[in-house]
Amino acid sequence: MLKIGNGYDVHRLQEERKLILGGVEIPSARGLMGHSDADVLLHAVMDSLLSAAGEADIGVQFPNTDLRYSGISSLVLLKEVDRIVRDKGFSVLSLSAVLICERPRLAPYLAAMKENIASALGLSADQVGLTVTTNEGLGFTGREEGVAAHAVCLLEK
Repeated sequence: MLKIGNGYDVHRLQEERKLILGGVEIPSARGLMGHSDADVLLHAVMDSLLSAAGEADIGVQFPNTDLRYSGISSLVLLKEVDRIVRDKGFSVLSLSAVLICERPRLAPYLAAMKENIASALGLSADQVGLTVTTNEGLGFTGREEGVAAHAVCLLEK
């Protein structure tokens, strides 16, 4: 059986926070606001995996009211999501994600992000597709108020 999952996340940019995307710290004057490290890319990836497996989203799995997740690396959470998915008898065949961000430019960091995702999920890098785009100055991402990410995955049981 094949299952498709879709995930989406967004976080507001804020001063005095690190910008972590795909488990990579990106040099930036602002980072993403959130309870964990606010890694919007990994959050979208996790929600796609959980959705495909028929599980509740990351807000239910790792609630922002639980102090255990305060400041936690989303790579740690991604590994836990992988365990949940595998415990249900699924394996990840393919994953694709897109980051929507005006600045900073993210292309130089894509290979490291892909490797982090692949490693956390026990995949090869060629099973992970990752792209970046801007919103051409439109909307909250275009005004540089936040960063968004979409992710899609294919699971097999």
